[in-house]
Amino acid sequence: MQEIISTSVEETLQAGFRFAKQLKPGAVVCLKGDLGAGKTYFVKGVSLFFGIPPEKVSSPTYTLIHEYSGDLPVYHFDCYRLKSETEALEIGAEEYFYGDGISLVEWPEKIKSLIPEEAIWIEIYHLPNEDDNHRKIIIHQ
Repeated sequence: MQEIISTSVEETLQAGFRFAKQLKPGAVVCLKGDLGAGKTYFVKGVSLFFGIPPEKVSSPTYTLIHEYSGDLPVYHFDCYRLKSETEALEIGAEEYFYGDGISLVEWPEKIKSLIPEEAIWIEIYHLPNEDDNHRKIIIHQ
């Protein structure tokens, strides 16, 4: 387990960039945290490592998945609005998870039984009693 304290959006993005250095094709990364915790900024950092500019990355809340072409394909899921795991199966989630790209899944608890056992789990939390930009990022490997 690794813990990172971020005091800004930029630091959260950089934490994602540094974390991405260890990812290999087929990696699945699950991001847990409240709304506004910084999950998408972490994804922007991971994507930047693979050559995708941060401004191209946005939360796929209404489309469920965004596909980005970079040095490796990056698949960014947002499962917040899913009503059942069947919906994830219908968009081909398992094909992404077992493909050659990097899958980044926000709200993975909504599709927990579909997540590969070797997935990396990351929790991002607002730190209480701090200003709005302080986060704790916990990486479970």
